[in-house]
Amino acid sequence: MISNKFVLTTALLTFGLTALAQDSTQPQDKPAKHHGKSAAGEYGSGVGSAGKGAAGGAGNAAAGAGNFATLHPVKGTEDVGKGTKDVGVGAAKGTGKIVKGTGKIITHPF
Repeated sequence: MISNKFVLTTALLTFGLTALAQDSTQPQDKPAKHHGKSAAGEYGSGVGSAGKGAAGGAGNAAAGAGNFATLHPVKGTEDVGKGTKDVGVGAAKGTGKIVKGTGKIITHPF
């Protein structure tokens, strides 16, 4: 008669060895890494950011002018300040992206 311990030991050894014999270097189906925007994409994004800041600034400046005209100088000053801030933020973001695009061209010309 075969003991239960012998059967259990044989089974564990057999399945354990087959698990070790399997190839563990199977290729992983990973998507390709996204390397970010191209230099032209950075330029375009920078110009868009600068334009968005300028448009927001113009809108707030117009609102400020309207508030000055309706004799609300505090609200008008507030709106003009917001407009100035929007222009500054848009210009800073846009300039940063354009510089980043220029850096990509300098480091990888082709």
